[in-house]
Formats: sequence, C-alpha cells, structure tokens
Amino acid sequence: MDTQQKFLHERITTLGSAIFFNLSEAVLKLPTSIVRIIHVDDYGYIWFFVQKPQQQLNEFEKEFPIKLDFFRKGLDYSLQVIGKGCIVNDPEELMVVTANIDETRQFNPAKMILIKVKMTKADCFENMTGHKMSWIQNALSLLQSWIFPHAPSYGPTTYYLGMSEVS
Repeated sequence: MDTQQKFLHERITTLGSAIFFNLSEAVLKLPTSIVRIIHVDDYGYIWFFVQKPQQQLNEFEKEFPIKLDFFRKGLDYSLQVIGKGCIVNDPEELMVVTANIDETRQFNPAKMILIKVKMTKADCFENMTGHKMSWIQNALSLLQSWIFPHAPSYGPTTYYLGMSEVS
C-alpha cells in the first residue's frame, strides 16, 4: 500500500461514517443514506452496508458512480470520495467477505446489501474553523486579498488513486 492509500485509509477509518450518494442517471437507484464503513482494504476498496430496497435487487444497476461525504464533528478535516460502486451479491464473494472481515459477521442478506466502492478520487478538506487568527493576521489577510484578488483561495488536497502525484 502506497503512502496516499495509507493516508486515506487512516482518514476514512477515523471518520468512520459517510453520506452515500448514488450518482447514477438510472430511474431506479439506491437512495442517499448514511453508511458506516466496515472495511477499507489494501486495494483501495471501501466496504459498507446499505438498507435493502423493497424492489428486486436485479432491477438495480450492478455498478454505478458514487460519492461519499465523510465528516465528523470535532475533527479538523473532512473527506469527499468519488468512485465506482458495486453491489456484492455473488454468494461465493459474500461468503469470503463475511468470513474474513469481522465487522460483516452480523450481515443479514434479507435486510442489507453489501457495497464495495473502488476509490478513484478523494478530496481532503482541512477545516479552517479551528484556526484562530489575531487581528493583525486578519488585517494582513484582507490586505493580501486586495492586492492579489485572483490568488488561489482555500481548496482541497486532491488524491487520484493509481497515480503518484498530489495536486
């Protein structure tokens, strides 16, 4: 596991839960929900459960684009992950996953669906609220914004998984 993946693994594990968004254009798609991350593996997959919908599972797309927004009160960072989600419903794969990951032992296929997400992009936001600035720092910041009005403003650190460059 490279340093990017290790860093993201630690951040995701610390945050623990996220808001799951299905970005598919399909008419029938899994709803937006809060999910608890059960595992992040060495290959860049995030594993979690979602509530099983009332419709038949085979009516849904098996693979779809997703977004996960991670935030936890009290931490000075948040994370937004974009990736490709996949419904895990192959009995053999379910058996291997539930046998090898302790957090999945309570898995009930009648009520829950196991989703795995391959991370493709992650934006890490450092929250500015915890940084106190003196009146001099505020004045200098304001002066700098007047002198350099088009200077880059606050933004995330972006990680593209599979690449070694950080922007």
